[in-house]
Amino acid sequence: MPKLSKNRAKAEPMVDRARKYSVEEAAALVKQAKFAKFDETVDIAVRLGVNPKHADQMVRGALVLPHGTGQTVRVLVFAKGEKEREAKEAGADFAGSDDMVAKVSEGFMDFDRVIATPDMMGAVGKLGRILGPRGLMPNPKVGTVTFDIGNAVKEAKGGKIEYRVEKAGIVHARIGKVSFSEQGIADNAKALINALVRAKPSTAKGAYLRSITMSSTMGPGIKIDPAIFMAGTEEG
Repeated sequence: MPKLSKNRAKAEPMVDRARKYSVEEAAALVKQAKFAKFDETVDIAVRLGVNPKHADQMVRGALVLPHGTGQTVRVLVFAKGEKEREAKEAGADFAGSDDMVAKVSEGFMDFDRVIATPDMMGAVGKLGRILGPRGLMPNPKVGTVTFDIGNAVKEAKGGKIEYRVEKAGIVHARIGKVSFSEQGIADNAKALINALVRAKPSTAKGAYLRSITMSSTMGPGIKIDPAIFMAGTEEG
C-alpha cells in the first residue's frame, strides 16, 4: 500500500469510512479535509444498478448546476451565417463552419465543449474519430445539437455539465470547487443526483443508487447515504 503524504494522513481521519453521510455533511467535510494549495475540484461518483451494455439501460443527460462548476469553459460552435454570429454574441470562444471543421481536423483542440447546429452535423460527423474519444461529439440528447445556439452557449458557460454512465455502471461528474460554500457544493450535488434518479431506466431493477461518493482532487472519498434519494425509486 502506498505511503500517504503528511497532509493526506491528516485528512484521512476526518472521514469515517464506515459511515454514510448526508449531502450537507459531505459538503462540509470535503472543505475541512482539503489541503492542496490550489483550488481543488469537487467530484461525485455514483454507482448505478444498471448494465450499460444494454441500450435501454444507458443513463445519459445534461443539466445546469445551480452554482456552476467554478471552471472557465471554452466553447466551440459549428454554425454558419446568422447562427455563427449568434454564437459569438452569446460568448462562444470559437465559431465557424467548414473552416472550423478543417481547423479541428488539423489538430486544433483548445476547447472544452462543442455545440453544433443540425445543418452542420454532416460535416461535424467527419470529426467523430477526434471528438468522440474525448467525449466532445455534439449530441441532441444533451442539447449540444440545436438551433437555439445562444441559449446553448450561455448554458455551457454558466455551468452545464454532461453525465454518462460508464461501462462499470458509474457516473463521474465534477460539481464545483472546494472554494464554493458548503451550501453551493450541496446544492450542486443534489441537483446531479436527483437528475440521475429522474433518468432511471424503466428496465432497471433492484437498488438503483448503489453508492455515492464525494471527493476533492486530493482529498479522501466521503460516502453519501443513497437512501436519502431512493424513496420510491426501487423495485424488487
